[in-house]
Amino acid sequence: MQIEEVSSTERAQRIAVHTHVRGLGLDESGRALSTATSGLVGQAAAREAAGIVVELTRGKKMAGRALLLAGAPGTGKTAMALAVAQELGPKVPFCPMVGSEVYSSEVKKTEILMENFRRAIGLRIKESKEVYEGEIVSLKPEEQEDPLGGYSKSVSHVHVTLKTTKGSKTLKLDPSIYDSLVKEKCRPGDVIYIEATTGAVKRVGRSDSFAAEFDLEAEEYVPVPKGDVHKKKDIVQDVTLHDLDIANAKPQGGQDLMSVMGSLVKPKKTEITEKLRREINKVVNRYIDTGVAELVPGVLFIDEVHMLDIECFTYLNRALESSLSPIVIFATNRGICTIRGTDVLAPHGIPVDLLDRMLVIRTMPYSLEETAQIIAIRAQTESIRLHEEALAVLAEIGSKTSLRFAVQLLTPARILAGRQGREDIIAEDVREIEDLFFDAKASAKVLAAEASHFLS
Repeated sequence: MQIEEVSSTERAQRIAVHTHVRGLGLDESGRALSTATSGLVGQAAAREAAGIVVELTRGKKMAGRALLLAGAPGTGKTAMALAVAQELGPKVPFCPMVGSEVYSSEVKKTEILMENFRRAIGLRIKESKEVYEGEIVSLKPEEQEDPLGGYSKSVSHVHVTLKTTKGSKTLKLDPSIYDSLVKEKCRPGDVIYIEATTGAVKRVGRSDSFAAEFDLEAEEYVPVPKGDVHKKKDIVQDVTLHDLDIANAKPQGGQDLMSVMGSLVKPKKTEITEKLRREINKVVNRYIDTGVAELVPGVLFIDEVHMLDIECFTYLNRALESSLSPIVIFATNRGICTIRGTDVLAPHGIPVDLLDRMLVIRTMPYSLEETAQIIAIRAQTESIRLHEEALAVLAEIGSKTSLRFAVQLLTPARILAGRQGREDIIAEDVREIEDLFFDAKASAKVLAAEASHFLS
């Protein structure tokens, strides 16, 4: 008999640069906590200021304003923006982009900016629908001979038995609904609801009575619905304004050969007209006024904002004044530099009139102790075991070069330790890896000393 141990049924996720960031790490009074339970270390003043911005966002009092995170490279600007998104929760749209994304050969720069603006604005639609809801007890499709002939069979209808805590009901459904059940990958034991008017099928999750099963994929378990199978249910649907734009901007062509060829020749990415957006805004505002929908302003994060040019900056001025505007967080590591597209010098490469609309948060360089704490958090996130001496050497390297370089040495040091049959990284591993790789400052010194050996 062979016995195998089942370690976990959870899906392994890729460890990213900011996987460890879980929030701003503030107490109930809005003060920064010294312990790094949220993943953020140091930057107490910046975290407290970001906490106030979160409160303004939740109170929907941030319209027409923007936030600028300014600081040296590697001081946690992107991590701070992601922490703000974590504090706002998963239901609030968060759309990250980089300043250089606007330069596309397919559409205008302003179109890409507006598209991301509308991606960051959510709409929570509340509808009361007549539905059949319950856990699937049985799912039996009834087949018939194909009316077109041949040996294949087609589904004539399907019998679905749904149960709740109050009782059960068997439904005879149309073949089109069976196709929806197959697309949703519904099977006995799943909790679903079927809209009575449209026949749309939504899989809610797996019944919690099957939570002890060992499935290949990690399932979301939900309780068996209460009440009757046939009921009226308040359904909340979260969409973004960009979703509405795309749904209403699908081009409708004819069935002739030229229309088909034209659709193939057209570029895949097309602009959405301003007229269409105005019409959608009217419908959205009417839904909001009648209480059918609720506006959820999200966060648009634009990193490397100095890469935008003067046309984009003037467009941002207008976009921030719109009634349907998200909270915009900019980030830059530039000081006094020229505004792209002009010869004008400005702080952070941003026009002064746009800078006046921003609340600026400064991120400061990390101390030696904070650097060591961040490296320890990253090592724990990546499941790397560090000796205290190795951590001290890495922190010293980070203070002399940069925090990013020190963090990047973690995985190569683990590979070096593994080659020597050890799971723990010791100080000698770190020193050997430091000799193998150059940081930016050391590489610049080599270039300056041996300039004659390189092409200029």
